[in-house]
Amino acid sequence: MHQHCHGQISVMESQRKRYAAPSSGEDSSGERGLLHTWKGYSCSVTPERVLLSRPVLQAALGTRHGVLLVEGGQVYSFGEFPWKQSQVSEVGPLKPVLESALSGQRVVAVAAGNFHSGAVTEDGGVHMWGENSFGQCGLSSLTVVPNPTPVAVLDPDTSPPHTIRVLELACGEQHSLALSAQHEVWAWGSGCQLGLVTTIFPVWKPQKVEHLAGRHVLQVACGAFHSLALVRCLPPQEARRPLPDKCGQCNQLLYTMTDKEDHVIISDSHYCPLGVELLDDGEARLEPGRSPPLRLQSSPSEPLSSHTSASAPGLHPSITDHTGYERRRTVAQNGEVLTTTDSDISAAGTDSGRTVGGVGGAGSQNSPYPDDQAVKEYLKKLSDTSLAEETAKMTIARASFQPPADSLDLLTSDLLPGVMPVTTSSALNSLVSSCASAVAERVVSTCEALSLKKRINCYNPGVGGVAGAPGGVPGGFPGGPAEERVRLEESMQGKKSCSTGDIREEEAEGLSRRLSLPGLLSQVSPRLLRRASRPKVRAVPLTPVGGLPEAGELLPSLQTEVWSWGRGEEGQLGHGDNLPRLQPLCIKCLSSKEVVLVAAGAHHSLALTAQSQVFSWGSNSSGQLGHMACPTTIPRLAKLSEGIRVWDVGAGAQHTLLLADGDCYQPILYYSGQQVREAAQDAPQDQTEGYSYTQQPVLLPFCMNLGYVSGVFAGGQSCVALADRNVTGFIASLHELAAAERKFYCKLSSVKNHILRPLLDLGENYCSRYSSAGQRPWVRESLGTALGPASTVLLQSLARCYSRLCHLTGQHSASLTANLRRRREVKSLVMLEHASIFLDTYNEYCCSVGNFLVMGGFHALAKPSLDFFGKCPELLQRLAESSEENIPLSDLLVALFYLPMRHLHEYGRLLLKLGTCFEVSSVDYQQLQDGCSKFEALALHLKRRRKEAEYTYQFWKSFPGKMTDSLRKPPRRLICESSNKALTLQNSGRFSVNWFILFNDALVHAQGVVPYKSLFSTHHVFPLATLWVEPIPEENTDLYGLKVISPEETFTLLACSSMEKAKWLRSINQAVDQAMSGAGQRAEPPISRTASYTFYKDSRLKEATYEGRWLAGKPNGRGMVKWLDGRIYTGTFKNGLEDGFGDYVMPSKTLNLNDHYQGHWKEGKMHGIGTYKYATGELYEGSFQDNMRHGHGMLRSGTLNSSSPSVFIGQWVHDKKTGYGVFDDITRGEKYMGMWQDDQRQGTGVIVTQFGLYYEGAFNNNKMQGTGVLLSEDNTTYEGEFSEDWTLNGKGVLTMANGDYFEGTFTGEWGSGLKVTGSFFKPNLYDSDGDKGRAVKLGRLAVRPEQKWRAVFEECWMRLGCEAPGQGENQRAWENIAVALTTSRRLHRDCPEMNLSQSHNITLESLEFNPQQHVGPVTMERYDRIRHYLIKACDTPLHPLGRLMETLVAVYRMTYVGVGANRRLLLQAVNEIMSYLARIFQLVRFLFPDLPEEGGVIPEPSSDPQDKKDSNCADTQLESPKPGRVVSSSSLLLPVLLPRLYPPLFTLYALEKEREDDVYWECVLRLNKQPDMALLAFLGVQHKFWPVSVPVLGERTEVVSSTKDACFASATETLQQISTTFTPSDKLQVIQLTFEEITKEVVSSLENSFLWSMDDLFPVFLYVVLRARIRNLGSEVSLIEDLMDPCVQHGEHGIMFTTLKACYYQIQHEKTT
Repeated sequence: MHQHCHGQISVMESQRKRYAAPSSGEDSSGERGLLHTWKGYSCSVTPERVLLSRPVLQAALGTRHGVLLVEGGQVYSFGEFPWKQSQVSEVGPLKPVLESALSGQRVVAVAAGNFHSGAVTEDGGVHMWGENSFGQCGLSSLTVVPNPTPVAVLDPDTSPPHTIRVLELACGEQHSLALSAQHEVWAWGSGCQLGLVTTIFPVWKPQKVEHLAGRHVLQVACGAFHSLALVRCLPPQEARRPLPDKCGQCNQLLYTMTDKEDHVIISDSHYCPLGVELLDDGEARLEPGRSPPLRLQSSPSEPLSSHTSASAPGLHPSITDHTGYERRRTVAQNGEVLTTTDSDISAAGTDSGRTVGGVGGAGSQNSPYPDDQAVKEYLKKLSDTSLAEETAKMTIARASFQPPADSLDLLTSDLLPGVMPVTTSSALNSLVSSCASAVAERVVSTCEALSLKKRINCYNPGVGGVAGAPGGVPGGFPGGPAEERVRLEESMQGKKSCSTGDIREEEAEGLSRRLSLPGLLSQVSPRLLRRASRPKVRAVPLTPVGGLPEAGELLPSLQTEVWSWGRGEEGQLGHGDNLPRLQPLCIKCLSSKEVVLVAAGAHHSLALTAQSQVFSWGSNSSGQLGHMACPTTIPRLAKLSEGIRVWDVGAGAQHTLLLADGDCYQPILYYSGQQVREAAQDAPQDQTEGYSYTQQPVLLPFCMNLGYVSGVFAGGQSCVALADRNVTGFIASLHELAAAERKFYCKLSSVKNHILRPLLDLGENYCSRYSSAGQRPWVRESLGTALGPASTVLLQSLARCYSRLCHLTGQHSASLTANLRRRREVKSLVMLEHASIFLDTYNEYCCSVGNFLVMGGFHALAKPSLDFFGKCPELLQRLAESSEENIPLSDLLVALFYLPMRHLHEYGRLLLKLGTCFEVSSVDYQQLQDGCSKFEALALHLKRRRKEAEYTYQFWKSFPGKMTDSLRKPPRRLICESSNKALTLQNSGRFSVNWFILFNDALVHAQGVVPYKSLFSTHHVFPLATLWVEPIPEENTDLYGLKVISPEETFTLLACSSMEKAKWLRSINQAVDQAMSGAGQRAEPPISRTASYTFYKDSRLKEATYEGRWLAGKPNGRGMVKWLDGRIYTGTFKNGLEDGFGDYVMPSKTLNLNDHYQGHWKEGKMHGIGTYKYATGELYEGSFQDNMRHGHGMLRSGTLNSSSPSVFIGQWVHDKKTGYGVFDDITRGEKYMGMWQDDQRQGTGVIVTQFGLYYEGAFNNNKMQGTGVLLSEDNTTYEGEFSEDWTLNGKGVLTMANGDYFEGTFTGEWGSGLKVTGSFFKPNLYDSDGDKGRAVKLGRLAVRPEQKWRAVFEECWMRLGCEAPGQGENQRAWENIAVALTTSRRLHRDCPEMNLSQSHNITLESLEFNPQQHVGPVTMERYDRIRHYLIKACDTPLHPLGRLMETLVAVYRMTYVGVGANRRLLLQAVNEIMSYLARIFQLVRFLFPDLPEEGGVIPEPSSDPQDKKDSNCADTQLESPKPGRVVSSSSLLLPVLLPRLYPPLFTLYALEKEREDDVYWECVLRLNKQPDMALLAFLGVQHKFWPVSVPVLGERTEVVSSTKDACFASATETLQQISTTFTPSDKLQVIQLTFEEITKEVVSSLENSFLWSMDDLFPVFLYVVLRARIRNLGSEVSLIEDLMDPCVQHGEHGIMFTTLKACYYQIQHEKTT
């Protein structure tokens, strides 16, 4: 028949060649998007070619018309157009007409309903035209819309309402659906198929389907009176919410349970009183405004009344919620699952043409449902026959074929005692109930695996209305958030609606809930109880939860659900009944089927899965479902030959069109449904004599002549195919790639479902059998017992990786299929743009298979597999594509799980084939070539990995068993081993045997003794990452040696030949390189590397783990060591020892806290600057040497709140205070500044207290012992002998504050009574006034300034490379400075918490430049460079001079702040600063040897006047220019040092000058009360110097008698700046500027030049000083006098300073009248 048909088609084709466009000489538009159309199927059917100027992108067919979208966005129509009254109302399919109303709009999608059409433009706008009687065009007040007219889709929830962007349309007979860019559904038109919560039709304006709000809808489809939506599953955390147990409206329980004596009654017939009221006569009274009610059945045999009309085309949810029609009965007959409903049974025997639910439609001539007699016979058979055989059959059937889950649940839902609904009054139901009770026990044993929740969900109160909204209140949750409502609906529909869960987890959950119900255990079999008591085995989900994270939105989702709503009289909704649904409801049994496309015919529905299967349901009157199975109310697979993979579907009025892959890669077409005979093609539609039907899809033989079909469409009686011509080979290659991926995914899915899933089930299910004698059960060992815990984990990992690979392949298959339908471009291939996703997934999978193989998993799996698959595993052989006979089962499993690796070669081949279609220079060719290279390279790499795994497995089989357990690891692979005596150990004993095994991660050395060659007593593992191998030169010796270095051992291996030596050297080096970088391409791995190692021999590091940088077997560089006792070192290493900067933590066992050291190390010991935080709370900051405090440092003990807080800063020697130091005893309020020896005060020192006591003198054994001086706050002074702290003992002199004094012997403690033996003197009575009292000169018994802080300066000299001050090489000092700066910068760069600012980095870079470049006399220019260098160097603590400066500032403040702010310490504080200057200047002169000595002169440059001017301006703070500049430590270093020390120093001056300053300030305040003229007259300023006018706000104002603070104002303001400067030179500069301001003002008033005399100048300056009101002028004067550069004392600055000093004393003694 096929040959005959083919012959006829060939003839017809030859006759039609005049219609075909030529294949050569035309552009690509003549090769793509070719449209062919035909009707039905018979031998004489010939497709007709529709000629258009542009390629067709999409077609849509209505009942008698069609719409075409062509390239460029234009739309054509053909067929009958009754809505175009004034235009052509009918056009043949071969001559489409352009819809000119859409000109100027770029259309991207079209749709056709029965009698109307729609189009979506590029901007998301919607245009509709055609029949509009039911509002299906969305335009009010029009019954027909002749031309495309815009329809506004507006969101009313926004203000103002904004336009919704639409992606695609779907049209039915009386309604339309739109999918928005937010993936929400909008509907308009009439009927329950809208899914809207309304009873008023038509719905003219598009409204959102709220029941799908919050979900991600992927596609919509419309039948005549029903709707479908493809929805992405919710994430698992949202989907797996607990099932609600109470009604959301009335708060009553949804499920009730009554515990009877012998059974439990579970009822879910909850009635919600809100919204509907059932009357006595069975009718329902609705609220006002509701649609007319549907009369409820009063008896089972009474048919449904037809009260529903076009105005109310659906059932109200409240009614359908509480009827008993959805009670389903399922029986198993000959292995076929059969579902019936109460409505089916009640309708049996009545007229088959009667409409159900008031909706008419063509039904099947013969009802597929069993009558009462059939059910009775089945139940009788069920009660008489042993159910054990049935159970065994079902188990086998379940292993080979998984029936739809819903039908499986229904198998026993109504046969269990207690589960039977008690509200049914049918006689048949009574019969079912009585029969079911008789066979209850046997039925229970068949449904153990079913969860109780499934049984409860068998009748869901939400079905037929708003799912999850019991009581039928519209919307279910008014006002609630959409997400929460969606989650609740999801849980109400049960876990079936989420495909991401694992079936076994679901069963386990259901089982636990079922067993927790009281009263139910008596009806459960003992086997079920045994299963409940077993420990749970963790289930491995075989569907990746959430998909691959890397894939994201790149690939289409496979975790989908199909939702349906509308009329269901033909079963087209797929819920197992014929009831309508007013709201979308999920078809549960499709939730795990990976549906990627849905289509709707007039009264049937189709779902295409990623596994290329087609599920169909609904009307099967013409065989359009592709199968003849009953019932047709649930989705079933269309019957297709094995190997036929469908990838596109179209649904017409009574036919289905399938596009599939066949044996070759050119697509083929299948047709099922109404067959149109030639004579009947033009017959009226309601006459059926000319039609026949198919029992399963049939191949259309003409499909091979159409070319490469990319899409099919169906509608009415018509079929359309879009095809491309294969001119360049690109189209064929693209089809081949997609077909290969679909085939591969089907193969992977088959392996997963038939092999992997059953094997995993073995790990969780125990097979139980009953022996004939004694009826005692014996349990076969489980998979976990056979494999062992390690291999079980690896099998689970393998399953996860396989699942990820399978899922990725399915997504990619769907992506390639979608690419074929529309784009057909290289750049849209995900495998090119994002190849890493594929490469990583394959790599991970291959690794998991190899690991399982190496550990002997496949060998261990063979026995359980043999039990399961039998001794003739034909299924395994077929799936593994193995043709060998008698192949071991373990080898079959290995071949099967390595099978996916072959597909990488297929990727490479097909990408290369695609590449040949392009020019070599094109971007597409380059992309394809690169992709091909990547996949081919990975294929070769994984092939090597497989060989390594197999080689390793064979090795472990022959390896001595004693060491196998410790050495065998999943990722470990064998590279080579020396069992052939190819390698021996040098200097080994005569009777020892050595075996070297090289793995990919370690070198193993096994040792034994000769008599026991097969048994190796010891072995050691050398990790490759810390292994270095060097060849030993062969000259002068005949040995072929390799030197092997590990962190703790070094040994020599001897090879038997040079070839063997080269082989082992290459193998070890490559293995080391691969272990480090994963590449293994370098001939030699780097000698410096990063690795981790645990020491086992080293006494210092035993059992410690080091992780970091290595060099030739030793830790070298940054790293971290962790000891078992909790010690941790993090820092740098050198030659295996801590060296450089590091962080060390050591736990304290007694205090449960840590000691923490952070600082420098040398040769494994703390050495250099560091900080040590003790567990006791003490903190030491300073120098270390040999793990001890040595050098300068500061120790803080306790805190201010602790019992004995104190601070010591000073010199340490071998962990003890020795040398000069300052100790601040905060508790006693005392501060000691003096010498120490072995942690005790020893030598001279000073103590000051917070009460004003001052002591200086000798200390011995930590006590005041010897000669000393003691002063109290009131100047009472004792000078003499001491024996204890504050205890006088011996000769001395006690001088009172008024000058009286005692001289003699004193004993007793100061302040608590003294015993005096001696003389009392009152000298002022007898001595003349000229004789002075006995003034004590302080500081004689204190530590000399140059002896203070010697350790600080010594450390600075050592950093410069000098053994002692001044003894060293200048060049070496500069090198050390550069090294210190570079090291510090690198350290701060490596430690994020120590990051430097950008300006600091720039400063450091400039300091690395050595200003000491040429030798010779220092010029002014070079002197300035040196000065600027010193300023920068002292500004950063990373420079040795900066570190010195920072330390000196710290010790100075530590000494003279707090208790140390004692006026008697002023002289020592000043002398200490002078000592700093002298010693720092010595360092500077060492770094710059050409710098003159103290007091030396640098001559001013005289050759260039400009240079001279610049030089003069360079340092304005010095005195006026002279022939040369005097070099001094104060001028060079005070500007750097003094600003940092100024606060404590000036505080001491203020305390010392407190009385004098008070007298001065009192006088200043008195004199400043006078106006300017009075004060000038009082001070004796000559009248000619009085200002006549002064500037006020820019204008000159005359001075009057009342004027105040106006004269010499600029000079006054200038002098006030003396308090804001620090150095004496800066202060002298301020005084000079003040004199210049006075002169300027006087000159302006005299208007002629003059010379000042001191008699004239002094009163004027005195006036300025008074008006300046400087508070501590005496302190300022003393500071300048003490620290002024000696070279300026006798110059101009010196005279000006003397004038200021005279003014200060004059003001103190001024008398006012």
